[in-house]
Amino acid sequence: MENKSHALAAGTFVLLLVGLLIAMAAWLTRDTSTQRLFDISSKEGVTGLQVQAGVRYKGVTVGRVTAIALDAQTRGNVLLRIAVNDNAPITTTTFASLGFQGVTGLAFVQLDDSGEPGPPLATSMSHPGRIPMRAGLLSRLTEQGGNLLTQLEQASQRMNQLLAPENQKTLTTALNNLSQAAAGIHQLTRHADQVLTGSGPEGSASLPRMAAQMDNTFKSMQSTSERLKDSAEVVKASAEKFRLTNVRMNEPGGTLDKIARSTEALAASTATLNATLLPRLSRTSDDTARTVRQFGRLAEGLAEQPQSLLLGRGAAQPGPGESGFTAPASTAAEK
Repeated sequence: MENKSHALAAGTFVLLLVGLLIAMAAWLTRDTSTQRLFDISSKEGVTGLQVQAGVRYKGVTVGRVTAIALDAQTRGNVLLRIAVNDNAPITTTTFASLGFQGVTGLAFVQLDDSGEPGPPLATSMSHPGRIPMRAGLLSRLTEQGGNLLTQLEQASQRMNQLLAPENQKTLTTALNNLSQAAAGIHQLTRHADQVLTGSGPEGSASLPRMAAQMDNTFKSMQSTSERLKDSAEVVKASAEKFRLTNVRMNEPGGTLDKIARSTEALAASTATLNATLLPRLSRTSDDTARTVRQFGRLAEGLAEQPQSLLLGRGAAQPGPGESGFTAPASTAAEK
């Protein structure tokens, strides 16, 4: 009986000690900081997220998830309620995303902002402020998984087409052509090296001989340029003389002025000639013509009556109607 009482006392003491330790641990780990409530509405799934999961702001733990339920305001969304320390800088530019802890699959809420300054997000116990939810890395990978698989399938099909027998033959031919081109480039490089160093066969082109020839050519061009310079000076002097001659010819009293005056005098002389000499020449020509006609008639008269040269012309024969007129015999016969 006494042993049972000792055992009961020992058990009671152990229970009291355990309760005391639990109470002390709860008192030591209690959160005395002021917390604010915020809601997060997510259209993405929150697999792996549990109540009391951590809330981190840029990797620093600032609160806990207090509740997970469906959003009554937005159909199909999940509503998360979080309690955040009062010193966490939650502003209107803050957004949330899901993060995952290593390979455990446990999720937590990651808070971040766009870096732009903004006013603090208003919240209260009765109407918590809402923080927008953005897709995390895993969600983006899930969305892009289908596209990546499709692109991988297309790449596999194109790879199979590329490795087709006819394409392999084409690729082999291209490699052979590339090998021949490389050999040609090697020969071209050797030839270029011979040209640069002058180590080629006799009579082949080499850079030193070409440089010497170019030097001689430049010297010839320099001498030609000097000759052209002398010729240009001569031409310049001739042009200056021609300019002076032109100035002298065009100045008042110059050659052109004298020629103009001579032309005017010649025109005046021509006008005078036309006004005086030509009428006189015309009258002289008329007198000469009359004289020639008179000499013609005189010659005809001498031909008909040569004796008139000695005896004179005699009396003129009476004409028709005059006394003593006798009609010619031919005329009488006709009648």
